[in-house]
Amino acid sequence: MNNSRVQLLKDEVLSDNWYVLRKVTFKYLRKDGIWETQTREAYDRGNGATILLHNTEKNTVILTRQFRMPTYVNGNASGLLIEACAGLLDNDNPEDAIRRETEEETGFVVTNIQKVFEAYMSPGSVTEKLYFFTAEYSDTTEKRVGGGIDEEDIDVLELPLSQAMQMVGQGEIVDGKTIMLLQHLFIQQLLSV
Repeated sequence: MNNSRVQLLKDEVLSDNWYVLRKVTFKYLRKDGIWETQTREAYDRGNGATILLHNTEKNTVILTRQFRMPTYVNGNASGLLIEACAGLLDNDNPEDAIRRETEEETGFVVTNIQKVFEAYMSPGSVTEKLYFFTAEYSDTTEKRVGGGIDEEDIDVLELPLSQAMQMVGQGEIVDGKTIMLLQHLFIQQLLSV
């Protein structure tokens, strides 16, 4: 990381209890030529990957539902969130990590995955970059009935794409990565007509 417009002054670890929260003080060269000292906190939890499983024959998708504490403390009364399968890379490459997470969370074993894009999900405060994938699934690709490893307490949902899109519009699906993948798939279907 070498940027002539940034001079790091101080990097403090505020917490490394779950992941790492840093307080970084730096000088930043603005467009007008003035060096400005700024302080920001950045939460580093590692990079991740997410995938939307799609059955083209039935036009259905596989999503998960699980408890997410941050959503609960921010007003989600049940704390349950419907989302695309996802997980941290844990020192794997994105493709291997998402294959592992897909099997752990959904019970599906997928082989032909397609990378669709990468995105920083909350770049103002979180370092995480997500790698987005899609993959085909069918009734024969499932390895374990129901999926979801016990310690994660995950429900696996199979929904028609049209219903999932309605759930986005009705505020039942509010997870950013999931909305992005659903919209990507929906747009791809529109373009192929």
